Amino acid sequence: MLTPVLISSISVVAIEVVVGVIGNGFITAVNIINWIKSKKISSADMILIFLGTSRFVLQVTVLMYIHSLYFVDVFKLASVYKAFGALWMFVNHASLWFSTWLYVLYCVKIINVTQWLLLQIKLRITGIVPWLLLGSLVISSVTSLPLLWVTPSTYLCSSTGNCRENSTAHITDWDSSYLYLLLLYFAGCFFPLVLSVVTSALLITSLWKHTKKMQCYVDTFKDPLIDVHLTAIKSIISFLILYVSSFVAQILLMLSTSQSKDDVKVAVSLVVAGAYPSIHSVILIIVNSKLKLAFRMLCQHLKCHLENMALCLIL
Repeated sequence: MLTPVLISSISVVAIEVVVGVIGNGFITAVNIINWIKSKKISSADMILIFLGTSRFVLQVTVLMYIHSLYFVDVFKLASVYKAFGALWMFVNHASLWFSTWLYVLYCVKIINVTQWLLLQIKLRITGIVPWLLLGSLVISSVTSLPLLWVTPSTYLCSSTGNCRENSTAHITDWDSSYLYLLLLYFAGCFFPLVLSVVTSALLITSLWKHTKKMQCYVDTFKDPLIDVHLTAIKSIISFLILYVSSFVAQILLMLSTSQSKDDVKVAVSLVVAGAYPSIHSVILIIVNSKLKLAFRMLCQHLKCHLENMALCLIL
């Protein structure tokens, strides 16, 4: 039976999922519509489409994860349980890679580079992005598909494929299967996280140097790149804070599926893990001028529609 703490956390997660589904769906829809209208797509928009789609799926897996923790009948079959685990790992890693490439693209386009290698990357980044996205999908598959061959440690599966809760038998299975799970999770998260940190460091360094250079012109000239730098840095810092928090929360959730559950720890972890893809989608809409404009137009359209409906009801 669910405790009041867990019921409250699940309610908050449900709200986060709704916000995430709407936000990521909006990001994907706006960029696809612009792609269809203009018959062309920028590298940033291409990444945003992949990012929004992956996070949309990730939001659904968050709800499924809650069921796997507290409503075990949903995953009676071992094959279904393992397929869900692989799907969650895949979209989680893929969305992280897509977020990382988005900020790498911002970094390459914003900062001034003089080194030959970095200059070549900056000139060819448009052609590289599709391959980076494809490579991210391949890497995410490599770090998630092995879960299909890992025995679910929280269940004992019979020869028919049915599972029942694991109580005391085969307690050593937890060590091996959860070790594999944690290793795969770290393998898929480590490199994009490092790239994100490096990218943010480069942007902060670039802003500091540019600010020092333009300091003597502060009264007569305002460089618009400073605002661009500040917006990008705020976006990246928020992404890093959200992801690191979600990273820790997801590890706690993975451990909580096998050991005795601390309701407060699980509740907080659920809320924090669910906040990452939801809040970051909102941040992306705020910092992206095209998405912000589209959102304002949508709000105005809805406002006019509601006013017309209210007028019709009055008449």
